[in-house]
Amino acid sequence: MAEHQQSQLRGERGDQLQQQPRSHQVVKAATAVTAGGSMLVLSGLILAGTVIALTIATPLFVIFSPVLVPAVITVGLIITGFLASGGFGVAAISVLSWIYRYVTGKHPPGADQLDQARHKLASKAREMKDKAEQFGQQHLTSGQQQSS
Repeated sequence: MAEHQQSQLRGERGDQLQQQPRSHQVVKAATAVTAGGSMLVLSGLILAGTVIALTIATPLFVIFSPVLVPAVITVGLIITGFLASGGFGVAAISVLSWIYRYVTGKHPPGADQLDQARHKLASKAREMKDKAEQFGQQHLTSGQQQSS
């Protein structure tokens, strides 16, 4: 008997579920048609407005192009110059800040690499100096032997 009641409840729920999705489907379809149709109308209006605007603006662009093209180029160059000078200014401030921290002993990032490079260069310079002195001494001694 309990099984019979459960099957009846399932049947009633099944009917409700079948009816509920159908009404939901209708509402969803109506909403989609309304939204899609309104968006289609809006896109058509925007297209028509764009065509009208281009029709009006094209002769103006042709008439004013001897002024507009150099003006756009000039504005572009000015903007590029300001951006470049700002970037170089930020880079210069960063470098000066790093140098200040390095000189004052605050050990900025990369200071170890700079110290290693400085030591390598100093040792190579000492080696080259020693080799030059040896070469100079050999050249002097060989020159004295040839003259005697």
